Amino acid sequence: MKKKFKCEVDCANCAAKMEDAGKKIDGVVDLNINFMTQKLTMEAEEDRFDAVLEEVVKVCKKVEPDFEIEV
Repeated sequence: MKKKFKCEVDCANCAAKMEDAGKKIDGVVDLNINFMTQKLTMEAEEDRFDAVLEEVVKVCKKVEPDFEIEV
């Protein structure tokens, strides 16, 4: 399953770090965080999507504590 979410990222470097960290999470098929459009696109296993998204948000908040996502 692939979904897009509006997010708040403060800089392009942080977006790249969050994307790299998020791609390492078990269950993530693909992850893209676009700083210019402030969008997060994630593809993950459908049956675990919500749990995987929670993990991605936790990892992103470690890189940038101000990170916000609209679910």
